[in-house]
Amino acid sequence: MPIPPSSSAARPLRVLVVTKLFPNGVSPSFAVYNGLQMAALSRLCQVDIRATVPWFPGARILKKWSPAGQFSELPRRETVNGMDIRHPRFLSLPKVGRTWAAGLYAASLWPSVRGLKGKIDVVLGCWAYPDGLAAIQLARLLGAASAVKVHGSDLNVLPQDPTLRRLLEEGLPKVDRLIAVSRPLGERAIELGVPRARVAVVTNGINREIFYPQDRTEARRALNLAPKQQLIAYVGRLDKAKGVLDLIEAFRKLMDAKPDLNLAIVGGGPEMDRCKPFAAVHPDRVFLPGSLDMPKVAQWIAACDVLTLPSWNEGTPNVLLEAFACGRRVVASNVGGIPDVVTSPDLGEMVPPRDVAALAEALGRAAYRNYDPATLTHAAPYSWPESGARLRDVLQEAVDEHRRRK
Repeated sequence: MPIPPSSSAARPLRVLVVTKLFPNGVSPSFAVYNGLQMAALSRLCQVDIRATVPWFPGARILKKWSPAGQFSELPRRETVNGMDIRHPRFLSLPKVGRTWAAGLYAASLWPSVRGLKGKIDVVLGCWAYPDGLAAIQLARLLGAASAVKVHGSDLNVLPQDPTLRRLLEEGLPKVDRLIAVSRPLGERAIELGVPRARVAVVTNGINREIFYPQDRTEARRALNLAPKQQLIAYVGRLDKAKGVLDLIEAFRKLMDAKPDLNLAIVGGGPEMDRCKPFAAVHPDRVFLPGSLDMPKVAQWIAACDVLTLPSWNEGTPNVLLEAFACGRRVVASNVGGIPDVVTSPDLGEMVPPRDVAALAEALGRAAYRNYDPATLTHAAPYSWPESGARLRDVLQEAVDEHRRRK
C-alpha cells in the first residue's frame, strides 16, 4: 500500500521497491525468492512494491514469445504473499531500446511515484538493469537514498555487452548500497566501479517449515515412484540457460548403462515443449510434473538421490540451499555464486557449464553415492525472516550513507 509520511524518529524505514522480478497471478512461481524476501522485509518496514511489467505497442499479440505479452493480462493491482502489489507498465522496446531502457523505465514509473517525494527513505531496485539504474534515478528525483540488489545474470552476463557495461559502470557507482546475493557477485559490482565500502552481501533465505529432512522412501510413496530406483531431480525454470536441455542430453547418455536411474524435471518455462517429447518417449523413467507449490517441490527434493542445476550462469540459487535443508547432495555448474555454496565434496560436485559429458559423469556417480543427510542440513542458510532483517539493516545503511553524502 502507499507509504504514509511520518515524523516520528522511531518510525519504521520507508522503502519503495521497483522490480520486474516478482511472483504474480499469471506466474506465481516466477522469482518466488524475491517475493519471499520482500514479504519478510515488509514485516519490518513500510514497503511499497511496484512489481513492474514490460509493455510495448502490440505486446499482447506476441504473448507466446514475449514476457511483455505473457504478463499483459496482469491486473494493475493484486495481493501476493499478503502484500498489496501494484503492477505499473514500463515502456520496453526489445533490442533497439536497450540503451535507453533505464530512462524509459524511470520515466514510465515517475507519474505514479512522484507523490511519494518526502514520504520514503530509500528506493530499492531488484536487478541491475534496467531496474537498478532506474531506481537510482528515481531516488534522486524523490530525494531518497538508493539501493540496488543484484541476483546473478544481471552482473555476470549483461556486462558482456559493451554498451550495457558502459551504462552499468556509469550508473552503479552512484548507488548508496549495492546488495549482492553472493560474495562473487559483490566482487563483480566492485569491478564495475562500485566502491567496496558500499557493497554488502545478503543471501537469500529458505523456508525451514517446508524444506527439512524427510524420509526418501515415504516421499517416493507419496509421489507414486519406485522406492528402490535412483532419482535425479531438477527444480527450476525450464530455460535453455538453466541447462535443462543439457540435462536431457546427459541423462540420455546414462540411460542404457544405468537402467534403474530416473529423472524428474520440476518446473515450467519456455523449454517445456522440448522436454515433453522426451518424457513422453520414456514415461516410466522421466517425470515432468510441471510448476508446483513449495511443499510439493520439497517432496520431490526429498524423493531424489541428487539434485542438479546445470545452469550457464547463476547468482546464489536458492534451490541448492533448499536441497541442503532437505539433506540432499547436488551436482551443479561451477558458475556465479555456486562455488560459494558447494564448498565441500560432502555437499556435492561442480562441473563446467554446457559440458554434457562432464555432467553425465558427475550425475552417474552422485546418484549412487551414500551420504549422511545430516551433514547437508548444517550447510543450509538462515530463514527468510533473518534474510529480511539483514536486508533491512543494509537499507538503513543506504539511508545513512545518503545523509552523509548530502
